[in-house]
Order: sequence, then structure tokens, then C-alpha cells
Amino acid sequence: MQQKKHSISQILSNLNIEELNEMQKASLEASEAHKDIILLSATGSGKTLAFLLPLLEEIDWSNKLTQAIIIVPSRELALQIEKVFKLMGTGLKITCCYGGHKREIEENNLIQPPAVLVGTPGRLADHIRRGNITVDAIETLVLDEFDKSLELGFQEEMSFIISSLKNINNRILTSATTSVEIPEFVGLQKPKTLDFLSMQNEESAGLALEWVLSDTKDKAETLFKLLCHLGGRSSIVFCNHRDAVERTSNILSEKGIVNEFYHGSMEQRERDSALCKFRNGTVNVLVTTDLAARGLDIPNIRYIIHYHMPATEDIFTHRNGRTARMDASGTAILILSPEEKLPGYVDGSIVQIDLPEKTVLPEKPKWTTLFIAAGKKDKVNKVDIVGFLSNKGQLKKEDIGLIEVKDFFSFVAIRKTKASTALHLVRNEKIKNKKVKIEVAK
Repeated sequence: MQQKKHSISQILSNLNIEELNEMQKASLEASEAHKDIILLSATGSGKTLAFLLPLLEEIDWSNKLTQAIIIVPSRELALQIEKVFKLMGTGLKITCCYGGHKREIEENNLIQPPAVLVGTPGRLADHIRRGNITVDAIETLVLDEFDKSLELGFQEEMSFIISSLKNINNRILTSATTSVEIPEFVGLQKPKTLDFLSMQNEESAGLALEWVLSDTKDKAETLFKLLCHLGGRSSIVFCNHRDAVERTSNILSEKGIVNEFYHGSMEQRERDSALCKFRNGTVNVLVTTDLAARGLDIPNIRYIIHYHMPATEDIFTHRNGRTARMDASGTAILILSPEEKLPGYVDGSIVQIDLPEKTVLPEKPKWTTLFIAAGKKDKVNKVDIVGFLSNKGQLKKEDIGLIEVKDFFSFVAIRKTKASTALHLVRNEKIKNKKVKIEVAK
């Protein structure tokens, strides 16, 4: 194996992390002595780095074929892992494959095999069947959030993928729960289990639990009052069904609560737009299904609101994992209708919130999001966008917020007070000598 070209200290510096936590150290140490590892650790505890570092140790830089594959249950999680891997700055290529992404783009990215491949079961299986993925050199298999990717709906594709990988030497399975039996086809051989769940449950002082009683079965009015009471802090509202997500979002909008909704039936651009607006502060409330309970690493989410009761304790755990991540604090709030009771896994002594009679609408967000119809494939990057908006849109540095560049389009947050003038100024201007559509993101 050719000598590695990365150092952990440099990777941590690139990620702005001072040192590995105990779970990450244990994973790295275990990988030196064991071929197969099961890593159980709470959401937000840093599991991505805990499997990427051992994975890197197995990479042979002289080998130009794909050597590691990471299988995840959602496109959001796949994109999150891709982002972390790129920020690590190793120089190794990673390719992300998932449903809703143009297969032609992925096929082009796979012509030169990436060292690491990350994706969802259906899309990865499709590429393997089409011969787009070179599987012979893949020796490391990671199943992130394996409790979800090994559920019955995924098992056929998972079995096909794993059976196609004939030369797996190392397996790392991660989860925030212990609820799933691991099928034989995964091929575990005397795995080393690292269980950090019990320790983190004892130390989870960062997460507070509260509940509020709704006067009626329909909880919309109570949710509205609660969000007013919370005062515009970053909040995710979880519903159990897609139609309930849209209905609840519309009710909040009509009452003056600026929000976005997010669920699996939306087009990819709509999903990207909703998440970007939530990340950059254009909206502080995201109404969603359990699709957002995994794979979203959005900093500073203060409140998780269970508008509908979670179906299982595992779902409750994953929802709550969107807040109080790493060393941050957060609060999970359950809204109960008159006929509902706290689930048995929730301590009955948790604090009940008494909502004030008078409601005051939270202050409106100070940012808006622009959609720019140009992205990575047009050779447009963040520096280009900042330069364009500064020079042509006459925006100052402090007027430009978070920028996200996708393959064919980009989103950028700008001060709401400057949006109208800036849009007028850039209307007939060009980015990279090309005139592109620029508008307020829908």
C-alpha cells in the first residue's frame, strides 16, 4: 500500500476541530485491530468522522479505482457525508449518487472512478447493474444509519449491492439506535461493538424535554401560539404525513409565521431551496416529515416540535437528534391533544409549558434568498457570486449571507432590505460572461 498522503491533525485543522472526541478515538483505535465494527452513538455526536478516518487508513493512493463505498438511507445524508469528506481536504475524489439526481451526471462522474463512493441503495444498485461502478477494488463497506438502510423496504437492493462486492475486508456499521437485527448478507465476521449510547444518554444534559397541551384535537392554533412564545428561534416542526406538513405550513403562513415545508414528494430543487432558506435564516421554521430526522446537519437548531406523536421511540430519538448536537443545547417539545398521553419512553415529570393568552408574532427574518440559474457545471463558484453581487449589485460584504452552489443553480442569502435594489441592478448583467436568470427563490 502506498504511504498515506493525509494527516489527522491536518484534517482536523481543515474541519476547524481541535481534537477527536472519545467515540471517534475509539473507532479509530478499534479499526486497527478489527475488520468489522458496529458503532452505536447518538445523532450529532460526530459519527461521520468516526467512520471516514478509519476508511481513509485503508485507502491505497496508488490504486486509481474505487476502494470504499458508503451506503446511506437518504440523499440528504449522502450529501452531508460528501460535504464533510471534501472539507477534510485529502485530495481524494468522492462521488455522490442518489435518486432525484440526474443519472447522466453521475455516470460522467464515475467514468474516472472515485476513491470513495457514497449513495442511497436504489441508485447505487442501478449503477452496479449498468456496469458504471468498478467494484473489484472496493474493500471497505460503510453502512451509515444501518437501522434505516436495513429495513425491509431496502433489503433487496442492499443484498444485491453487498453480494456484488466480492472483496470486502472491512465493514463499519453505524446507528443511533440498537433496534435492528443485522441480516446475514451483510457478512459481519466477529464484529467489535462500540456502544456509546448509554453513556451519551446519561450525559445528554444539552437536550431539554417539555410538553404543551392543545385545547382541541386540531393542534394548529396551539402550534401558532407556541412559535410566537418561542420568539422566532430556529425550529423544526415534525408531522407524520406529507399532507399534514403542507396543511400546517399553510396555516402558519396565513397567521404570519414565515416558514418552509419539506417532504419526500417535492422536486429536488424545491427540497434544496427549502433547506437552504432554513440554513441561511430566510426562514426560522421548517415543517417536515421524518425525512428530516436523519442526515440534516444544520447548526443552531434550538427547538424540535413534535406536532404529531412519533410512531416509535427510535423516531423520537432521531427527531430530537437535530438539536443539542455536539456541545450545543436544545429543547424538544411535544404537543398533546386532550386525548393523547405522553409516550411511555418519556419521563412523566417533564416540564409543561403554559402558553400566554396574548400572542405576539416573532420578528420577521432579515434575510431573503436569491436563486441563480448557474452552478458548478457552469464553472460558477462562491467567489464568483460574491464578486458579481458586490460589483454589479452594489452589495457590501455584510449584506451577503450563506451561499450554496449546486450543479446547475445556486442560492445566496442577502439582506431583505437590499433585495429589490440589487435585483434591479443585476437584471441585465452577466456572470462569467453569461446572462442567467436571477430571482427571489420560490
